[in-house]
Amino acid sequence: MPATRTARDRARAELTTEIKEEARRQLGEAGGGGLSLRAVARELGMVSSALYRYFPSRDHLLTALIIDAYDAIGAAAEAADDHRLPPRQRWVDIWTATRAWARAHPHEYALIYGSPIPGYRAPQDTVMPAARVAMALVHVIRSAPVTPPPSGHPLPVELHDQAASLLPALGEELTPELVTRLLITWTQLFGLISFELNGQYVGSVDPSDAFFAYTTALMADFVGLGSELANPPDSGESFSD
Repeated sequence: MPATRTARDRARAELTTEIKEEARRQLGEAGGGGLSLRAVARELGMVSSALYRYFPSRDHLLTALIIDAYDAIGAAAEAADDHRLPPRQRWVDIWTATRAWARAHPHEYALIYGSPIPGYRAPQDTVMPAARVAMALVHVIRSAPVTPPPSGHPLPVELHDQAASLLPALGEELTPELVTRLLITWTQLFGLISFELNGQYVGSVDPSDAFFAYTTALMADFVGLGSELANPPDSGESFSD
């Protein structure tokens, strides 16, 4: 009996993987809003009622794909973070790996950072996977002596309180000001990637490799990371003001 259950579980896991792979293929054709359980079942040679035993609704399948995508981009960011390197190099490597994953998986990226899917509301299960890239950057900051440049703009009370409420999750050694800077860099990272994938740089900074690298360095300055890199450029060019 235990062997039979193991074989059944293995078969279920394999079919679940096939269902999600076909659903990802259809994302490229119809997007998240056009995903259909019936279409997935038809392509796999299944009856819809059989597929419903794996994913009771389209939203259950979307949630599984969203969690997989968040976990995949998060894993790429984490794998790029070599703790033996200087903090600034770790920052650059995480940004670079995040962009590389998005460029290699544009449809999955669009599922998690594109337009909201009509009628779909992401459950709480997606929150932790969605934070993995941001937390990789937080871990760099927590391990480094940071000295952010003065902004001259004190935080509004509401923003200060919002940032302070995140300290238990991000690290009590941080400050509301630094948390706010991290949030700004997080939105910059995914704003850059989204602009690139959606063709918004055509006619300006396309290809955007140099623009992305320059912004990565500016944001490292913005959060107060030092200038040390594992392999500094031969030109000696600095991105700091």
